[in-house]
Amino acid sequence: MSASEHSLMFYEKQGLIDLPTGTHRVKYLANEDWDFYVDIAHKPIDLSLVLPHFRARNQPIEHRISMYIANDSAPIKLKVCRSVYRSKFELQVRASTSDVTIWLPSDFKGVIQGQKSAKSVKFSDGFVNRIMANVRLNDNAVYDEDEVVVATRGNVTFRMWDVNTNAPECVQKETFKRLFGCSRKAPETSHDWDFLLEA
Repeated sequence: MSASEHSLMFYEKQGLIDLPTGTHRVKYLANEDWDFYVDIAHKPIDLSLVLPHFRARNQPIEHRISMYIANDSAPIKLKVCRSVYRSKFELQVRASTSDVTIWLPSDFKGVIQGQKSAKSVKFSDGFVNRIMANVRLNDNAVYDEDEVVVATRGNVTFRMWDVNTNAPECVQKETFKRLFGCSRKAPETSHDWDFLLEA
């Protein structure tokens, strides 16, 4: 089955043809390449992907939930939400010039690959405070860890999804933590203070 047939089938099943937004529970799909697959040409994508908190009946013990998101030039915003660490995941984001913002769970442990092609890569204060110590950038993937692959020529921003509050990071709280209590620095990035002006 080709990728276009697979995505068309997915859209028909999930009702995502017109609106690639909202919250979606990701489920294990046996005999499929991806557990969640979206490939849209020119519409913005804004998804919250809720990972399962249990293993499906026929799901192999070592299986990682796999998600594939693709777009040409419209912005992509993805929140990976999980309540239990044992649900490891693989996320691939492919785009030509899209700006990509990804919220990763605060208990993320694994590798992030492919930011070399991006125009700029930024890490939020919450990401630096809580996740950066557990991230290997552009390293070899290990199957029993989380993995994120981002391929775009646009801007890439990584933010934190707080697994304790089940919500995106509190920007002001994380900024103060970073300014007054955290000595970690984001690797080879400059601060983007514009987020303080966001409503």
